[in-house]
Parts: sequence; C-alpha cells; structure tokens
Amino acid sequence: MKAWRVVVIAVSFLLLSGCLVTFKDPLPASEAAPDALLGKWTSKNAWGEPLNLQISRAGENRYTAVSYPKAKPGERDEYLFSVSLHGNRWYLSASLPDKFGGHFILAGFEFDEKHELVVYNLDLEQINQAIGQKALSGAAVETVEGDGVLIDSPMSQVFAYLDDPANADVFVEAVRYQRAGK
Repeated sequence: MKAWRVVVIAVSFLLLSGCLVTFKDPLPASEAAPDALLGKWTSKNAWGEPLNLQISRAGENRYTAVSYPKAKPGERDEYLFSVSLHGNRWYLSASLPDKFGGHFILAGFEFDEKHELVVYNLDLEQINQAIGQKALSGAAVETVEGDGVLIDSPMSQVFAYLDDPANADVFVEAVRYQRAGK
C-alpha cells in the first residue's frame, strides 16, 4: 500500500475512533437550515470508495441525513438533526445511539468557495483543555468505540466558547462533500 493511503487511513481512524465530544442537550429545532444543505452529496471514504449523502426535511426545522456507500446502498446510516447559526458558523446537532454514549453530537458545517459541504468535528483534546480551564463543564465517558467527553454546560455557554475567535482551532475537518451530479 502506498504511504499516502496509510496516512489517510490512519487519520480517518483517528477522526472516527470514537473520541467523541457529546452534549447533554441538543440544539433547539428553532431555525431552518440553509436551502443549499438539502439534496444529494458525494464524497469518498479513506479507502477511496464513493459515499453518498442525502439530506432532506423531516418536519419543521428538522432534517434527516442518510449516508451510504455507493456500492452498497442497502447499508444506510440515518440521523435526524437540527441546525443553528451562531456568529458566522452553522452547527448541527444529532442524537447518538447508546453504543456511542447516547446524548447528542454537535458539529460545525460550512459551504466553501467551491460550494462543497465541509463538516467539522470538535477536537477532543481542545475540549478537554476547555474543561480543565473551567470554560466548559463536563466529564470523561467511555463508549464501545473509545474515550470521549460529555459536556453538561448550558448551550449558551457552549456557544460563547465556540463563537470566540480565539477558539477557532477547536474544529477539525471531518469530511468534505461535493454536490451530486455536478
């Protein structure tokens, strides 16, 4: 295997290794997502295999994301989520299965200059530092996939921390999607 593939696979395992930052509370479903978010998206996983993502409305200010490998459309992961705009950043919140500790995940997303959908996870190490510095409150949790942290700070405090430009490095790019069919 070429060295670059080993690096890509290693980075993917780090991003998806269960080192999750979870929250006791979800985002309120009080805001509509940007229209550009809806529709079909494509990407590739760490092995270069095509992935599909379909985002659609699931009610008032609620959305469904269905992700599946192009070669195996029957193997679908489906998540119900809500969105919120704070500062100049969009956030999404989705409920997690119990095997990942339950509760809710919070991710950032944006549309880049190429109109790609870029999704960001929160960096576990940075969040642990914020807890140590009392900027956020939370505790370590274990899941079947690895260590994580559960934040129990009120969402107003979480967003005050995340919206501070000094904390911009708390986000790590997780995945990048292109509009399907273009």
